[in-house]
Amino acid sequence: MESNGEKAVVSSSENGKSETETAESSSKDGSICGFDSLHHLLQESLSPPLFQEVSRLLLGLNCGKSLETIALPEPAGALSSKHDFDLQAYSFRADKESLRGPRLVRVGLVQNGIALPTTAPFSDQKRAIFQKLTPIIEAAGASGVNIICLQEAWMMPFAFCTREKRWCEFAEPIDGESTEFLQEFARKYNMVIINPILERDIKHGETLWNTAVIIGNHGNIIGKHRKNHIPRVGDFNESTYYMEGNTGHPVFETAYGKIAVNICYGRHHPLNWLAFGLNGAEIVFNPSATVGELSEPMWPIEARNAAIANSYFVGSINRVGTEVFPNPFTSGDGKPQHADFGHFYGSSHFSAPDASCTPSLSRYKDGLMVSDLDLNLCRQLKDKWGFRMTARYEMYSYLLARYVKPDFEPQVISDPLLRRST
Repeated sequence: MESNGEKAVVSSSENGKSETETAESSSKDGSICGFDSLHHLLQESLSPPLFQEVSRLLLGLNCGKSLETIALPEPAGALSSKHDFDLQAYSFRADKESLRGPRLVRVGLVQNGIALPTTAPFSDQKRAIFQKLTPIIEAAGASGVNIICLQEAWMMPFAFCTREKRWCEFAEPIDGESTEFLQEFARKYNMVIINPILERDIKHGETLWNTAVIIGNHGNIIGKHRKNHIPRVGDFNESTYYMEGNTGHPVFETAYGKIAVNICYGRHHPLNWLAFGLNGAEIVFNPSATVGELSEPMWPIEARNAAIANSYFVGSINRVGTEVFPNPFTSGDGKPQHADFGHFYGSSHFSAPDASCTPSLSRYKDGLMVSDLDLNLCRQLKDKWGFRMTARYEMYSYLLARYVKPDFEPQVISDPLLRRST
């Protein structure tokens, strides 16, 4: 049925499936009612005028206009077709300035699933992931990407919630196998690469950390950042493997701009985002591993809010697929034991300081998101909103300094009539 020239959304029952059957199917293949993303579902279900207005509300406008798509070189598209990964590209513009030229940087985000079952030999699993990512990184290089970020612990299954110590074998030093693998691409394509790994700190008793290694565009190691906040939420109780990081909130000045890495669970902490901004970040990457039932409604909100509040760009990366482990485990929540955490829903995307954002990559396919960012937008939004100028840091610092003391008393003013006897 159509009315006023608008397409009607066909219900699942009209397609011969009940809503329950459709939901179960989506749960198994990672789709949303058969679509790889919410954006595509809306695009197919709404008339063009309605879709344009819904996109404006959901994705925002960049300098008053919808984001423009980028035509990438043919070799990148050929690699996407041959190896079946999602490839999308968009451009964030900034207003023209009189005293500065555009500060354009092309940035990429990579999401992927594991390549072999978790029962395969560890060396085979790692080698297969390297092989799987090679064409995706090659596509980024062919597209002229300047900075690329991989997902959290991309070089292994996300086994941290099993609490089995054997998965520690995947840990490596910051100059280990995964870094060496990516250094070749950095040199080949003059590309900065963020390499999130399970780090084995050889010099400090082989302590393990959840770490992002920053590889410079000449293949050099610029530095590292260790995950600040460790979740203790259901299956995601990762302190069995590593504890809170000790590197603070470093910002890395690269050939293409000042970047930082807010690893996974740190996105739930507004002060963590703030600290990277105070240190001068222009792009903050959020390499993650998170599943649908736990966090999906939060996923498009937190990074976008951080980009707005801190006047920088955010690149959000999440792995895809359901990883099944050989030994079932429990979560301490009374639920039956299980062998997987749920579906890692991908949906990687960019957010900008002006509240605009890209559509998301697929919810179930490997993918590469490419975006041109004009870093001038960061200062322009600081000037427009004045968040840095109007913040009351001295008030916050006073409260925080008191809060961490054992004798802290909350500033609560009670109505004296509450205590009057009746």
